[in-house]
Amino acid sequence: LKLFQSRPTSKPWPPSERFAASMAPKTEPSPYTRARRAYSSLQKERLAADHKAYFPAVLEGCPQVVKKQAIPSDAKDAETVKGLFPYTYDVPLVEFVAGVAGDPKARAPVKVGVVLSGGQAPGGHNVIAGIFDGIKQWNQNSTMVGFLDGPHGIFTGNFCEITADIMDGFRNTGGFDMLGSGRHKIESKEQFDDSMAVCNAIGLDGLVVIGGDDSNTNGALLAEYFKANGCNTKVIGAPKTIDGDLKCPPYIPISFGFDTACKTYATLVSNVAIDALSAQKYYHIVRLMGRSASNIALEVALLTRPNACLIGEEVARDKRSMRDLTVELADMIEQRSELGKDYGVIILPEGLIEFIPEFNQLMSELNDKLATPGVEATEASILANLSAENAACFKFLPDFIRAQLLLDRDPHGNVQVAKIETEKLLAATIAEELKQRRAAGSYKGSFKTQFHAYGYEGRAGMPTVFDSSYCYALGA
Repeated sequence: LKLFQSRPTSKPWPPSERFAASMAPKTEPSPYTRARRAYSSLQKERLAADHKAYFPAVLEGCPQVVKKQAIPSDAKDAETVKGLFPYTYDVPLVEFVAGVAGDPKARAPVKVGVVLSGGQAPGGHNVIAGIFDGIKQWNQNSTMVGFLDGPHGIFTGNFCEITADIMDGFRNTGGFDMLGSGRHKIESKEQFDDSMAVCNAIGLDGLVVIGGDDSNTNGALLAEYFKANGCNTKVIGAPKTIDGDLKCPPYIPISFGFDTACKTYATLVSNVAIDALSAQKYYHIVRLMGRSASNIALEVALLTRPNACLIGEEVARDKRSMRDLTVELADMIEQRSELGKDYGVIILPEGLIEFIPEFNQLMSELNDKLATPGVEATEASILANLSAENAACFKFLPDFIRAQLLLDRDPHGNVQVAKIETEKLLAATIAEELKQRRAAGSYKGSFKTQFHAYGYEGRAGMPTVFDSSYCYALGA
């Protein structure tokens, strides 16, 4: 709700400092120049694969649409949501039932736009394929346009027409290279007006935003703005994030890309597990993508069975400190050493540090202070502005972690958690604990580490059968 409240549609919006349009947006399509020039044998097989093997029967043909009551907001937020979205808060729930929608001869062609937003997730191309095939089945003369390089393409009018030849070159394949993506936001009133002008000029019946939570937030604001200003373009969101935390059962059971990413990471973790067993001299500490949720770490752990997996939500729930985690892992390492096993695999989510109570408080205040005018991203400036408790926590950290906390902000102004080498911080505290145990005579083993951070490897992988089928159904 804070995200929504930051850009109320009922008030004038301040000019954006980013991507401000200096001229009228384009309303004519650009030539398409992004076709893949070569394919591997596997890619050729996937292009020809039948992604309809698990297609829901109810979506076959052109099913009938049944409108139902709008999904109610949580009682405590209902009035706030209504105030923020007066024109769209009560949009009805739509369900499909088997049958034929209307007279096939009376179906007018439709024109639909698609945009890829945010980081890649396996299966995105099949969402587009499902939409493309669906509108062609509705009326063969229906057309699709693709906005290039993310939301910026909408308000600048940077788009192309997607033909069957273009679409057939990307079915069942990973990546977002068909159209390109971007993390831009439609923020200023000028950008909203330009977006509406483009959609009106090219006659879009619908615009599908394929993206994560921030992208769908922006899509919701765009839908509200369009309806408030009489624009006929309907805005639809397709839930995308490999983190697996964008869902609303039973309506959105899972976000696409999660299944593929987890299986990709599981393959990599399995490889280092076999390496650990072969060499028998290293602990491989693996950091996996997932800032605000440990879903990936948990799923990969269930698939690979490492020696330990830290779950951020459990750490926060139990208020476990860095000391607690260090002792728990040191106990496990000491017990394995007594069995002659000075090796193993430990998994942790990239956002673990935010779940540790003392670091969570530090990160929160750091984000606030670094957003304050006059506070520089230097140790001296930060220590002078932090509370005494958080300053002590900051000084406790190793030099390399303190430096990482002061790196450039992400597009939303937060500390870039993905760049914090939490696995090395944990290894350093474990090594110190084991050093003390060695001095006390309780530990006689060897603790050598290898570090791995898997992130981008899972974002553009060849989508699994699940993600290929699920994404095609989402689009359809």
